[in-house]
Order: sequence, then structure tokens, then C-alpha cells
Amino acid sequence: MTAKTIAALLKTEAKSQDIEIKGWVRTFRANRFIALNDGSTLQNIQCVVDFETMDESLLKRITTGAALHIKGQLIESQGKGQSVEVQVTDIKVLGDSDPETYPIQPKKHSFEFLRENAHLRTRTNTFSAVMRLRSTLSFAIHKYFNENGFYYMHTPIITGSDAEGAGEMFRVSNLDAKNPPLNEDGSVNYKEDFFGKETNLTVSGQLEAETYAMSLGKVYTFGPTFRAENSNTSRHLAEFWMIEPEVAFMDLAGNMDLAEDFMKYVLKYTLDTNREDLEFLEQRLKDEEKTKPQAERSEMSLIEKINFVVDNNFKRVSYTEAIEILRDSKPNKKKQFKYLIDQWGADLQSEHERFLVEKHFKCPVILFDYPANIKAFYMRLNEDGKTVRAMDILFPGIGEMVGGSQREERLDVLKEKMKALDIDEKELWWYLDLRKYGTAVHSGFGLGFERLVMFTTGMGNIRDVIPYPRTPQNAEF
Repeated sequence: MTAKTIAALLKTEAKSQDIEIKGWVRTFRANRFIALNDGSTLQNIQCVVDFETMDESLLKRITTGAALHIKGQLIESQGKGQSVEVQVTDIKVLGDSDPETYPIQPKKHSFEFLRENAHLRTRTNTFSAVMRLRSTLSFAIHKYFNENGFYYMHTPIITGSDAEGAGEMFRVSNLDAKNPPLNEDGSVNYKEDFFGKETNLTVSGQLEAETYAMSLGKVYTFGPTFRAENSNTSRHLAEFWMIEPEVAFMDLAGNMDLAEDFMKYVLKYTLDTNREDLEFLEQRLKDEEKTKPQAERSEMSLIEKINFVVDNNFKRVSYTEAIEILRDSKPNKKKQFKYLIDQWGADLQSEHERFLVEKHFKCPVILFDYPANIKAFYMRLNEDGKTVRAMDILFPGIGEMVGGSQREERLDVLKEKMKALDIDEKELWWYLDLRKYGTAVHSGFGLGFERLVMFTTGMGNIRDVIPYPRTPQNAEF
């Protein structure tokens, strides 16, 4: 007999049928009632033991965290909360279980404690729900692009280019760290390194994705990216995942259409697929909000925020118009913003983005045509010579969710921008080739996957939406 998942059993009508299940003990009460969970659902299934027929030494081994293989009959539940339960006929304890040292006891644990036990934290309801939602979002992303004619490509993790021009990259080398080969001027001779040049972990797959878009038409990447930014905030990781579609013959307006349609699709799919997990996390968030001062509480529940994105058309606003709105806003005039807006060219902060979404327009917002000097070199320069065809999508509660642009397809303009930023043409000769051979308008955007998971789950710390977070001074597990 094949063991069934608990999620499947809880949907089954009780017909005194023989079943097998496997899972982990959440609680064991009165030597009689086992609450078993296998990760397929938030819900436990109650397994009722006739302790008079069970070996006493076996019962002692059934402790919180123990893995069990149970055989029995699925019957109508005698208690409240679920329609079926299991009348146990046989139990096997799989492996060992030490009740004295098992850290995930049936009580409330702090998120910090659970990060220290990240290998076991998905045994809790909160983290099992978060990781099921992460899985669903990932599937929805691939499903959307597959249904819309995109090709999935794997861009290099090891690269010699810095797509963002940020300079905060992890070096990849197999040179002797204590005694590297040196040039005559005392600098490290990377020609003797494994790849014959200085290489790093990628910060983005965008530039390589552009090359494929200019032959396959529509492509996307979804993979790990890295930033050597020494930041310990609740929004930064050294290793995270990025979704980056690139489309040939698509301008900025088409890029905005694509991004809006994409975001609505994946969130709607998750609402339809993981309602139980979302309702649990919504209640967790409501309980957490009660402990905050009134001014810090969210005006929308978790599911309301998701529906806010799914149900509303995204408002498209130029950066210039947004600056005027913010400069004239009450929080700016009363100096309630931490970063006051006084002139065109300011780099918008999360507080400004959230004001536009939550207070002013009351819908998701797409800002476009940003100042060129605060955006990347590859974004297409507008005719005014001071703005670029960039766009950011702003969500409630979190601010920027998506960043993208129409790419600069003109060779002479791109070369000038690279020269101004001291970007070596020799390092990106292949990228420039796209502007020599069959150049055309093309666009794309990037979405940090963990930020999307944070928005969808309501979790406040990015370390809690990735299985094993990599942050400064932390590479455990």
C-alpha cells in the first residue's frame, strides 16, 4: 500500500478504509493522540492510539519531532477541527529522536532562534507555509513565461563583467591567497588565474540574456545572483534569486505591459493555489500588528494587499511628475519624510514610493523616465539628454518591486555612456556587438524573487523567505 499525503487524506471521505501515512510528530498527548504532519499542508492529522495494545517501550520513543510510519483505518473524527482521523493499528518509529535536545518544541519561538535552526524551522507552521508559497511562486513564474512563448536560459554564475557597475562583487579565484603571482608593478597577475582573467560571481544575468533575446526573441533567466554589500538590514542578502526577462522589438511601453501582466498572473495563481497558507500567514500578521503602535499598523491585511495588486490597473507616472507630487505633499512640507524631496534628480526612497502607492494614487504605480545619472549605463537615453527609458514598479508595504528599462540599442550612444563611466569596451566587446549586427529596440526588467516572496507572505525580514540566508559573517548550513 502506498502512503498518502496528509493533505490528500484530509480531503478524503471517511469510509473505514485502510491507509498508510508517514510524517513527523507535532504533539503526542495522553499516550493516545498523535498530531502528525508531513509538510503537505498546515493541518495535522490526528492519529488515535490504543495504548493498551502498544508496546510501552515503543510509546516512549514517540516524541515531538520523531518520524513515524503509521498504518490504520481512516474514520470519521470524533473531535473538532477535522472530519477524519486515523485509528492506529501499527506504528514504526523511523530513526532516532532525542526529546531532550530537539529544538522545535510545540511552543512559540523567535524568528532569530529559528534562523539559528534553519535546518529544522520548516517544521513550524509559519515556515512551512512560507516555503510552500515560495515553491508556488517559483512554479507560477515558469508557467507564465512558458505560456507566453519565452525561452528559459541559464546565464553564467561566474562572469568577468559587472552588469550594474556597482563594484560590489565576490571574486572567484584559485590563486594562492598567501602568495599570488604578481606583475612587475606589484598587482596580482590574473592571467595565471583559472580563467586567465579576473572573474566574479554575477550580480545579474541581464547582459547575457540580452544576447539571447536578440536571436530567440523572448527569453528569461531565473537564477542565483550575488552582492558583496556589507549590509545587515532586513532587506539585503549576499545571495539571492533574480527573474530577468528580455524581449526583442519591445519598447518601454511594452515592457510596462509585460511586467504588470506578469505580476498579476503570479500573484493570482498563488491566491488560487495556496489560500490556506495565505490565510494562516494573514492571521499571524494580524496578531503581530496588534503589538505595534497604531501609527505603524498596516491599513491592509495580507490578502487585501495581494488583491490590491491583482485587481487594480497600475498607474503610470513620470519621475518628473512624481517629484512634483512628493515635493508638494503634506509629509514633505511638514518634514515627516526622513529624506525630504527638494529638487529634481533625487533618488526616491521606500517612504516616497509607498506614499505614492498607498496615499496618493491608491493603486500600484509604475514610475518611468528617470534621471540618467541615477540609473545604469545600458538604459536608453531619451531625446532630452537627461532622462532614460527606465521604469520601476511600486507596491504597497514594500515600495520598489520591479526595475527595468528599454535598453540602449544605439552603438555610438552606448559607447559614450560607457566611456563616461569608465567601463572598458574590451570587457564588453560581445555586448557592443549586439549594437553592430542587427541592432533593434529591446527591453527587459529584473525582479528580486525574495522581495516578491516577502510581499506575498508578509514576512518582515528577507532572511525568513529563503531556505539558508547568506549575510555578512553568516554562511551557516
